[in-house]
This record gives sequence, structure tokens and C-alpha cells, in this order.
Amino acid sequence: MTQQTAVDTDLDEAQRTALDADIEALQQGARTWSHLTVGQRATLLRAVRASVAVTAADWAGTAADSKGLDARHPLRGEEWLSGPYSVLGALDAYIDTLAKLAEGRSPLDGVTIGRAPGGRTRVSAFPLTGLDRFLLSGFSGEVWLQPGITPNAARADAGLAQRTRGGEGGVGLVLGAGNITSIPVLDVLYELLAHNRVALLKVNPTQDALVPVYERALAPLIAPGFLRIVRGGPAVGAYLTAHRDLVHVHITGSAATFDAIVWGPSSGPKAGATTRRRRENRPLLKKPITAELGGVSPIIVVPGEWSAADLAFQAEHIATMRLQNCGHNCIAGQVVIISSEWAQAEQFRAALRRAYASAPERPIWYPGSPSRMQQAAEHYPDALVLADRLLIEIDEGEDAAALQTTEYFAPVLGVVELSGTGQEFLDAAVAHANDELQGTLGANLIIDPATEKSLGTGFERAIADLRYGTIAINSWTAFGFITPTLTWGAFPGNTLDDVGSGIGVVHNALLLDGVERSVVRGPFRPFPRSLPVLNGGGRLTILPKPPWFVSARTAAAVSEGLTRFRARGGIVTLVRTLLQALRA
Repeated sequence: MTQQTAVDTDLDEAQRTALDADIEALQQGARTWSHLTVGQRATLLRAVRASVAVTAADWAGTAADSKGLDARHPLRGEEWLSGPYSVLGALDAYIDTLAKLAEGRSPLDGVTIGRAPGGRTRVSAFPLTGLDRFLLSGFSGEVWLQPGITPNAARADAGLAQRTRGGEGGVGLVLGAGNITSIPVLDVLYELLAHNRVALLKVNPTQDALVPVYERALAPLIAPGFLRIVRGGPAVGAYLTAHRDLVHVHITGSAATFDAIVWGPSSGPKAGATTRRRRENRPLLKKPITAELGGVSPIIVVPGEWSAADLAFQAEHIATMRLQNCGHNCIAGQVVIISSEWAQAEQFRAALRRAYASAPERPIWYPGSPSRMQQAAEHYPDALVLADRLLIEIDEGEDAAALQTTEYFAPVLGVVELSGTGQEFLDAAVAHANDELQGTLGANLIIDPATEKSLGTGFERAIADLRYGTIAINSWTAFGFITPTLTWGAFPGNTLDDVGSGIGVVHNALLLDGVERSVVRGPFRPFPRSLPVLNGGGRLTILPKPPWFVSARTAAAVSEGLTRFRARGGIVTLVRTLLQALRA
């Protein structure tokens, strides 16, 4: 039945038997899945959507409680947006893709496709509906394909495994993330739809409280044998990754965990064997693996002439990038890159300190995060301690290496300076982010409309030079994460031996082939300063403050309202939510 490993002795016979039974049921489910038409799969996803909608309140409440956010906590809304809202949006997008394929059309029918720098094809993947154009006006997203892929090839290849019927993908293992509750579900959906693989989901122990919710929400996938959900720690994970009846592994987690799976333990009595395997390129894992592993994300602030309101708003924006989910995000912004020659640099620093210090406090709940915060404090003893968080301002001559190469996964934010202004600064900041920061998952860039216009084609060239899987311009890369028709994953090129931020992509509800990156663009100024007469050519948005901002006063109510509207519709729900948003 299995390839036995040393850690099998940590599991008793009953545990192994139960896991083997789940895998056997999934093998039968894989055969059933392979015989479903694309239209039948769309119908199945509609049933999943209905069950997710029913469990949304329980899902968000259980997640918030597990993270120590009581019923009145102002940040409780995060769990609505990053949980059921994200999954409902993905299901809607996948259903649309499958419906087009069932009609013999490409998922890209009706989608604008153009050219991006460097011979790339650009797919305008968001917004695709009138509702998104209204509610999220000012925000857009593109998927850039790898150089050489033509628009015609993009249309022809969109659909991935759903383009052919009858291909059985077997059973894949999904090692679920422990920080964001939608991730395990989104990864399961991608296994099913991009690869035709049914899935065994092992939840991270931090998500154990969500298992009953997942089981109810995903019951239409569980009943026919397309999904099984199991709990367990490292011993269960090791048993499953070595199981010969599982054909693929996907993990959202850390590079250290990835290396342990692929090569073996890095410490202890077996570390020597691990070193030899790596030297001889003999991975312990004998099956393919994909991964999303995080990294140190830059926030490049391009100098310009900003008003006091601009400084305050963008400081709150940056605080959100770090403090959402208490910094326990693979995409949390960590290193702010500013110009030492910016006339407003000190004003900006002061605004950032205020915004970072005044955000609501919350528990540091993720295992290991307190020790990483202590590590940061030891590296930088002069760091500012602001409430329950650290702000590291790197002075001239101070070593920024620890800040730039350690993913703290905690409320730790740093600021570094480079010389130059305009294009000179932007090019230097892009090179710094590419060469000095660990990982390639996501990069953020803030620039006012007048400065962007003055750079002309140099700005787009700089974006093309930025080697990250998701790039957010006047937005946060988490917007790319939550937008299902965009893609999520590291910049291509990582290997088993040097995995960086991971291998492969997920989400990608248009099922595009040959993806290189996603590029998100948002408004520099909120409503009403986004009105054309006040905005200097920037993007118009109706949001006075996005509900994902940690400083949004009505974020909890707006996030819940948006999720309930996504789940069931209703003009009354939408109007109430919009009125709450105007009070943010």
C-alpha cells in the first residue's frame, strides 16, 4: 500500500488504516471525476457554492474566534474577506470558466488581451463583471504570460485540464496553510480544475477548529469521493507525502518545511544523509511537488509631491500591508524602500509611525511568531516598539541583511533608504528588491499619478523588470490573492534545490497556461479625493477607504455585508453595505 518511512512508527495501525481508507475512496472518486462532463462539473460547483454560502457566518466566526478576535473586535471582518468571500468569488469565476468550456468557447471569450513589455501577452483578468467595475472601481488586474506566448495561443490553451475529457489525474495531497482559511479550499479547487486531481487535504493544526466547517461547506465534493479532509501533525504529513498512491504534493508553508519534505531533515542524526542527497541531486520525495512559500515583500515608495492627506492615507495603506492578520501572511509587506532625497521623507516617516502605532491591537497568535519578533528585536535593538509591533528604521551604515532576508511572519516592519529620485530611484529600488530581498512572491509599489505620468514608458519597463509573481501598484498584493481570475505564486524559475517562494501557481480561475505574473493596479487617492477635479489624472474609486484597511472604522460590517451579498445577492444588503463603507 505505501512506501514505509521511519516516521510511520509515530502513527498507530488505526491511524494508518484510516488514512489508507481515505486514499482508497479518493482513488475511486478520481475515476468518477474523470467521467464527468465539464457541464456536470459546473453543476457540482454550484452545489458547493450553495453550501459555502450557508456556512459563511459560521466559517468567519470560527476563524475569528480561533485567532482571538472577540465579537466586538474591529478587525473581525478580515475573516469574512479572507475566508468565505474569497472562496465564493473563486467558485463564481470557475463556474463561469466551465460554462464557457461546456459551450465550446474559450474562457477568454470576451476578455481583453493585449501586449505587455518584452514580447509578453497581457490578459485583462479583472474586472470582468459590471458589479466588480462598480464596487471596486479604480482597481484592475492583468495576467502577464511568459515571453513568446501569443494572444492566439493564450486563447487556445486556456482551460488547462478541463479542455480534454477522460484524463484521470489521480489523487493529490494538499498540505493546507495555517494562516488564511480560504487557502486550503482554493488549493483543493485548483487541484480539481487545473489538473483533474481529486484531493486529500491535510489541514494545518492551527486550522483544526475549521474542519467541521470545511466538511459542511465542501460536502458536495466529499460525498462522491472527490475530497477527504484529515487532521494531523508532522508524522501524518510524512506518512502521506511518502504514500505511493498519492501522485502529487502541493504545500503552502515555509521553505524549511518544503526542504524537509523534498530532501529530508536538516538537523539531527539524518542531516548528513540529507546533505548527501542534495549534493547528489537525489530528492527523498519521488513525486512532483508545487508550493507557495512566502518571502520578504518590498513596498517601493516613489517620491513625489504628496498632500498631507496623501501621506496619511498611504501610511495607513502600508500599515495594513504589514498588520493584516497580525502580519501572519506570506504576502505581508515587510521592507519599505524610500528615497533619501525625497523632500517629504521625514513627513512620510512620521505619518507611517502614527499609522503603524495607532492600528488596533490584536493577539500574536501564529506559532513561532513571538520568537521571530524577539529575533528581530535582537538584530535591531534600536527598533521602535509601537504597541504590540516593531518598526525598524535602518540608519545609514546599519546592516539591513536580517530584515531583508528573514520572513518574520509577525508584526515587524522595516524602512530602508536609497538615493535618487524619479526614474533613477525607481530603477534602483527595483534592482534592490530583486537582488537583496528574499523571495519573489509579491511586490508593492506606491506612486502618485503625476509622477507616474512623468516617467512615461520607463515606468512600465520598471514593472517588467520587477521579478515577482504578483505586483501591486497603488494597491496591496493581497488584492491579487483575493481576485480569483488573477494568478498566485512565485515568479517562475525556482527549483527543488533553490525553491525560493515556491513553484507553480494557484487560483488562476481562467485556467491560463504559461503564466509569468499578475499585475494589480489601484487608485492612489480614495473617494472623494479620487474625483477627477481633485485627482490629477489618477483612478476614480467610490471607496473612501477600502474595507481591508486596518484603519477602516466600519471594516467588520462592510466585510460581512460584502460576503453576504456575494453569497445571496439582495439590493437591500448591498445598499446597507455601501452606506457602511462611506463611514469607513
